[in-house]
Amino acid sequence: MAFGIKKEELKAWKKKVEMEEIAFITHYWYDERFPDCHTVTKVGCANIDKLAQWGKQYGLKKEWIHQRLSFPHFDLLGSNQIHILEAEGQYHQIARFSLYKSKGLKTDHSRKR
Repeated sequence: MAFGIKKEELKAWKKKVEMEEIAFITHYWYDERFPDCHTVTKVGCANIDKLAQWGKQYGLKKEWIHQRLSFPHFDLLGSNQIHILEAEGQYHQIARFSLYKSKGLKTDHSRKR
């Protein structure tokens, strides 16, 4: 179940995915299978080969792509989520959802936001 995003944000993410861009959206989330994870980042792209190639650089496997509706995506959780968001310059999502704090990490002030 998703929390903490606006309809407009979800629409914008979906539009980017449909346009075959690599698109990021983070939201609060609860799944009893992952009790230590309170957020998830969905990285989507309608072009599955492009998405798989993008994920390969982070060790993500093509078979991990969720192929739901018209919005194929990877789900990023935990420290992998933070690592990839940092590498992709998605600091606004890290800050908005207090990901450093939620993982007991100190904010890396040496990076530009």
